[in-house]
Amino acid sequence: MNHTKNKPSLLNSIVIVATALLAFNCGDVKKQKALNSNTNLSGQTLPNDIIPFFEHWNLILGDGSNVGQATDYENKDFFYTAEDDNGDWVVFKSPNAGSTHGSSNNTRTELAQLKKWTPMTEAKMNATLKVMNVSNTGDPRVAATYSVVVGQIHSADGHENEPLKIFYKKFPGHTKGSVFWHYEINTAGDDNSKRWDYSYPIWGHDFSVVSEDENSYPPEPKDGIALGEEFSYEVDIKDGMMYLTFTSEGHETKTFTKNLIASEYTNRSTIPEQVQNLFFPIGQNGVEREKAYSGEGLFFKLGTYNQTNGKDPKVNKVWCSGAETHGGDLQKQYSDGNYAEVWFKDAKITISDDAYSNAGYFEANDGLSTKTVYPNEVIPFMDKFKILTGDGTTVEDITEFEDKDFFYTVIDGTRRWVVYKTPNSGVTSKNSSNTRTELHEKREWTPEDGGKLTGTCKVMQVSTSGDARVAASYSVVIGQIHSGEGHENEPLKIFYKKFPSHTKGSVFWNYEINTAGDDNAGRWDYSTPVWGYDMSVIGTSKNEAPTEPVDGIELGEEFSYEINVYKGIMYLTFKSDKHETKTFTKNLIQSDYVNKTDIPVQTQQMFVPIGQDGTERPNAYKGELGYFKQGAYNQTNGKSYETNKVWCAGAETYGGDIAKQYENGCFTEVWFREATVGPGTPPN
Repeated sequence: MNHTKNKPSLLNSIVIVATALLAFNCGDVKKQKALNSNTNLSGQTLPNDIIPFFEHWNLILGDGSNVGQATDYENKDFFYTAEDDNGDWVVFKSPNAGSTHGSSNNTRTELAQLKKWTPMTEAKMNATLKVMNVSNTGDPRVAATYSVVVGQIHSADGHENEPLKIFYKKFPGHTKGSVFWHYEINTAGDDNSKRWDYSYPIWGHDFSVVSEDENSYPPEPKDGIALGEEFSYEVDIKDGMMYLTFTSEGHETKTFTKNLIASEYTNRSTIPEQVQNLFFPIGQNGVEREKAYSGEGLFFKLGTYNQTNGKDPKVNKVWCSGAETHGGDLQKQYSDGNYAEVWFKDAKITISDDAYSNAGYFEANDGLSTKTVYPNEVIPFMDKFKILTGDGTTVEDITEFEDKDFFYTVIDGTRRWVVYKTPNSGVTSKNSSNTRTELHEKREWTPEDGGKLTGTCKVMQVSTSGDARVAASYSVVIGQIHSGEGHENEPLKIFYKKFPSHTKGSVFWNYEINTAGDDNAGRWDYSTPVWGYDMSVIGTSKNEAPTEPVDGIELGEEFSYEINVYKGIMYLTFKSDKHETKTFTKNLIQSDYVNKTDIPVQTQQMFVPIGQDGTERPNAYKGELGYFKQGAYNQTNGKSYETNKVWCAGAETYGGDIAKQYENGCFTEVWFREATVGPGTPPN
C-alpha cells in the first residue's frame, strides 16, 4: 500500500455537486429537525434539497425496502433532514436489527448507485459527514461491533464483494473513535466463503483492535475522531487504480492508493499477518484472483451501513456482534442507543459516459433477505433423503421444504448454512427416546455395496440441562449409519458433546455391536475419541463436569467428516483447520467382539453395570441393508438417570413445550454448509 499526494485528473464527465449553504463553525448540535411524513410537504426541506443528487441512486432503508430514487422523499425513521449551527444535514439512520438487503446480516439506510462502471473507468465520490451514533451494546471481542460503514465500493458481478468499505468505530467507554478503510479480496474460484478484509487505519485503530474479554475495552485511540466530529473522504478511480483522501480539521490528511486490477494476494504467503490473526481462526483464508476486480461492474454506496447486529458471536467471531436488538423492535432500539446514525452535509459523484445500468444487481438483491431459501438450494442433495423433524413430522419430499422451528437456512456473515434444530423433548421415531431433526437416506445398501456421506458443519448449541454423570448428556449425533434390518442397530454414530461449564467440547464416534441372537437388550457401544474425550468421560456428580478437553472443538467451530464404506470396510476422516486430521478404519462384516473376553474395558465399565454385556454376531453387519442419516439427533432427554445411567439424561423439558425449551437452552442445533452422498469409493 503506497501513500500518494497526487490526485488523478478527471475526464469529461457528469459531475453532481451538493454543498451546505451555511458557513462552517465548531458549534454543538442545537436542534434536530426531523420531518413527520414520508411525502414532500410544501415549505419543508427534504434531503434532495440539501444534497441534490438522489436521482443517481436507489435508497435502501433500515427496514430492507428499496424506495428507489429519493428525489422527493423522506422517512422519519430512517432518512430525513436535521439542522445545527453548521447548516442543514441529511440523516441516515439504521437499527441493530431489522430487515436488510441482499445476503447481509446487517441493516442499512444507504444509497446504491444506479449505474456501474469497471475499474478502468473514471469514477469519483466525495462526502463530508459526521457520525452521531453507533450502537452502545455488543461484544467488544468482535471486530465489527460498535461500527458503521459510511461509504463503499461494491461489485455487482461475480462474488459481489467490496473492494472498499470506509468504517467509523467507537467503543462505549471511549470519547474518540477510529476511522479505517477495508479492502475485501475478490476470492479466487467459485467458493467465496474464505474471503477476508484487510484493514487500514486512518485516524485511530484499524478493525483488528478488539478487546481481550467481554467486559473490557482496548486503549482509546489518541488521534481518533469523536462522535459529532466532521470529516471528509474522497474516492477517485482511474485506470484501474483507487486513490483515497481523508481530511478532518485538527487531523493529518491521509492518502492511500490501491490497485484494483492486479492482486497482491494470489498466494498464501502474501496474506498479511493481520488477516492471519483475525480471519484464519474462522476459516476465512482464501487467496485472490490475479486480476482482482478487473472487468467487474462496480458501484458506489453511501450512507449508514450498521455493522453491529444481534447475531451470536459463536456464529462468526469477526462479524456477529451479539448486540441488543429488542426482538427487532425499531423504537426500542432507537430509545436506548442500539442503532447507527450518520449525518451528511455535502456529497458528490462523478459518473462517466461509459457507466452502464446496474439494474441486475437490484433485481437479484431486492427482497432477498425475506425470500425463502430452501435447504436444498444450499445443499442440493435433498432429493435423496426424507426427514423426521423434532415434532415427529416425517416429510418425504424435502426439495422445496423448510420449517422455521426445525429445518431452514441462515447466513452467518460469510455464506448460507442449513440448520437442523430439535428440542430435548418432543415426538421421535419408534425405537428412540430422543428427538431429532435428521435426514434419512432413501437408498439402502449393504456394507459390501458401500456408500459415502460427507458433511462440513458446526454445532451451535447442545442442551445446557442434563446430568453430568450420564454419558449421553449434553451431546448430539450429527451423522450415522443405521441398519434397516435385524436389530436395526447403528454401526456408526458421530457425536459432539460439551459440558455447560466448558468452552471446548469433544467429537467422538461410536460403534454399536450387531448383537448375536434374537435378544438385543445386551447391545452396547464402543466410543473412539476424535478431538477431546470419548463418550465414557463423565462427571463425578450431577452438576460436576470433568476437566475440560485441551484439544476440543468449541461451539460454532467448523469441522468436517467423511464416512466411506467400501467392500465392507468403513473409512472415517475428520478434519478441522486448527486440529490434527484424524482417520479410522472399522470392519463392518467381521466382528471383533464374538466372545465375552473380547468386550473392551471401556464397555465393561460403562455398559456392563447396566446389564448391557452382549456379544456380536461373527459377521457383524454383513448382508444387512442400511442407510445414512445426517442432521441433529439430540442425545439429551428428560428421562430419569435411574432408568439408564448411560442414555437417560434427566434434562429439563418443560413438559414438552418446544418454545420454552428453545428459550432456555434445552435443545440442540447443528449447521451444515456442505454435504454429499453417493457410492463408496476406493480409499486413498
